[in-house]
Amino acid sequence: MKKIGSFVFGMMFTVLLMTSCTRQPQKIVLQGLAQGSYYAVTYFDDEGRNFQHEIDSIFHAVDMSVNLWVDSSIICKVNRNEEVTLDSIFIYNFRIAQEAARMSDGYFDPTISPIVAAWGFSNKTGDSITPALIDSLKRLVDYRQVSIEDGKVVKTNPDMKLDFNAIAQGYTSDLIAAFLESRGIRNYLVDTGGEIMAKGCKPNGDSWIVGIEKPAENMYAEQTVQTRIALRDKGLVTSGSTRKYVERDGRRYSHCIDPKTGCPVEHNVLSATVLAENSVWADALASICMVMGMDKSLPLIESMDGVEAYYIFVNEQNQLETFATEGFASLIIQ
Repeated sequence: MKKIGSFVFGMMFTVLLMTSCTRQPQKIVLQGLAQGSYYAVTYFDDEGRNFQHEIDSIFHAVDMSVNLWVDSSIICKVNRNEEVTLDSIFIYNFRIAQEAARMSDGYFDPTISPIVAAWGFSNKTGDSITPALIDSLKRLVDYRQVSIEDGKVVKTNPDMKLDFNAIAQGYTSDLIAAFLESRGIRNYLVDTGGEIMAKGCKPNGDSWIVGIEKPAENMYAEQTVQTRIALRDKGLVTSGSTRKYVERDGRRYSHCIDPKTGCPVEHNVLSATVLAENSVWADALASICMVMGMDKSLPLIESMDGVEAYYIFVNEQNQLETFATEGFASLIIQ
């Protein structure tokens, strides 16, 4: 579920701030590895509570529902056409994926799993790619041919398979955020592999500062900052093509696959960062932007209330260039 994206800057540590007369909120930072990536959850709590166990349970619940790498997960059982009871996590991700597919006219499609696997993004080797193979797999890609009826997934073709990887980490960040809210936490930053949900601010009133990565030369390059933004009460996700790719016959292919062609995209956008009301929609829209490219996706972004975007692309002179919507530009601090 790893997707390279925005990352939080600053030392990760826990500090208790107190004065002689009043008790100040305690900063808690929980971090580790989950869903094939890192996570960092930062929050301020007057009671200094540690929610590590509960957050671990959230990661486990998401994995057991929609993680393609967990063989016993609900989505894997659905893909194998086994009898399985759908939970609220699976149903929510299914509905978001279907809505994202409709609004993007199929540039986002949760049934793309067979093509993703063929290219080698969900297995170690992938298949020998030929036009005939792509054509045969494209017949299995159509979100309109899958539905949930009476609590079960119904497919027009049993060989169709689902993939929620483009939204599952954003959903996880939202789920952790909802848990923190339920415990009375009002100021937090949840970062699940770059899928971020921010709420409130720091005790001194400052916004959360989030860095957007400069496109890397390859998956092994160190992270460097392209720009920083001040973030409050929004989800933020970056999707990019410079870290997640496969190499075949000396050529690099992006993990961003166009469901309409069955092939990795080849446009000039290197990364797209989307700001939305929550992380799951920022996740979905960032993926849509990377598949559609800037020219096609920008009108969609600008038609949506509360949604902003920031693109990094290569211009005709082969130089890095950026474009930010007006609302996004107002948040940039460097």
